[in-house]
Amino acid sequence: MVVNLDDILFSYRVYHLPLYTFTPMKTLLQEIFFILLLTSSFKPALAQEYTLREAYPAAPFTNQLEAVVGNNDSRLYVVEQGGSIYWLPTESKATAQPTLFLDISGRVVAGGEAGLLGLALHPDYETNGYFYVNYTTGNPLQTRISRFTATAANTADPGSEVVLLTYEQPFANHNGGKIAFGPDGYLYISSGDGGSAGDPQNNAQNLASLLGKILRIDINAATEGRSYGIPADNPFANNTSGYREEIYAYGFRNVWKFSFDETTDLLLAADVGQGTREEINKVNNGGNYGWRIMEGSACYTPSSNCNTSGLILPVFDYTHASGAGRSITGGYIYRGNLLPELQGKYIYGDYVSGNIWALTLNPDGTAGANTLLLNAGFLVSSFAVDEENELLVLSYGTGRKIFRLSSDAVTGIADELSAYLEVYPNPATTRLHIKLDPSVANGLPQYLYLYNATGQLTQTKILNRIASEAELEVGHLPKGIYHLRLQTDKGSTFKKIVLQ
Repeated sequence: MVVNLDDILFSYRVYHLPLYTFTPMKTLLQEIFFILLLTSSFKPALAQEYTLREAYPAAPFTNQLEAVVGNNDSRLYVVEQGGSIYWLPTESKATAQPTLFLDISGRVVAGGEAGLLGLALHPDYETNGYFYVNYTTGNPLQTRISRFTATAANTADPGSEVVLLTYEQPFANHNGGKIAFGPDGYLYISSGDGGSAGDPQNNAQNLASLLGKILRIDINAATEGRSYGIPADNPFANNTSGYREEIYAYGFRNVWKFSFDETTDLLLAADVGQGTREEINKVNNGGNYGWRIMEGSACYTPSSNCNTSGLILPVFDYTHASGAGRSITGGYIYRGNLLPELQGKYIYGDYVSGNIWALTLNPDGTAGANTLLLNAGFLVSSFAVDEENELLVLSYGTGRKIFRLSSDAVTGIADELSAYLEVYPNPATTRLHIKLDPSVANGLPQYLYLYNATGQLTQTKILNRIASEAELEVGHLPKGIYHLRLQTDKGSTFKKIVLQ
């Protein structure tokens, strides 16, 4: 996939969270930074070669953050951060064009981590036309959860807004944003801890605050002056301690995405880390998931010997130091048919690195193998499930597409760049000679990475703007299977290498 330098630089930021914006210039220093980021985070698929194919090749979007398939499976609704929602027909994907569904950009404060962040269709959407959005607005900044109504003309009426819930945002970042209906029919909402860094107000552990939580409300039962009701089994329903009754679970830093498994009803939430760890949580009613006492499976406040009593540790986490990435993007348990080997695995990614993995979830609730499937080559803002239960991947930026997770075994389509890359001898003993068709260079540097069978980077080579040949010394490496990755302006490809 093509890697855009502006996008990679755009993504590497102080708090390591999705959607923190700056606009760089392409200087030599930035090129060096780009190289360092690539070498730390691009790793090959080790099981079979997975790939991403454009699901809607004629439909570009700007800063797309969410996609939701319609209840009748005939439309895919796509959310843009600036305040617009479009729909695409799920048939005729090759030529489908976006149709504007709702534009509330005049109400939305967008930029950085703020904007129109979430969309959920009412379970009876086809009958009542109700859908719900999560967006940031106002000065001072606040999160607003609202209901709108679709019209018979396949658009939505901006004037139909009914505000259900608002809460203040003390800082511009950590707005959470995901909303979804659970199998129980209730609306679930992820809220960040309020922002800045380190949760300075300790909101995530404060049960009198809605921040740093997953909330659950009943949108069909307005009670006690509210436009919604409190489910009877919410952990703090009818409490007399001043705790917010909307809370379902707490102790989160910034759950950017969560999802329900349609088979098991399991709720999985990916919580973006502070400076060292990204985590995946199995969310239970009333659970405390640790932030800011803990960041992932490690102590945060204090940095050691923290009291973990009553805290639920993540099912899985990974460190920034591992090079896997710096900002987790939660996905879905795969229930499609095209990739049967992924059935029941949790597919998720990292916004910064572009890595996409499949996590095995054991019957006892623990995590098994975490397998790297591929590197997207772009900023992974969200995952979605289409009308056939296949997995979609959303790319963040201007003019970006929606991709479908696939494999060459399914599509029969070989990587176009492979024909331009020659590697010999293979098997090799002391060195590899690499020859690249000059037409691929396009006046830009080319990057070569050699990984061992476990995905560890062992060699890096940078070809200058006109070079088409290079050598890699490999005589010092252990014998075995390796993967050579070529990264170019046009995309990337792998070659399997045997050292003997």
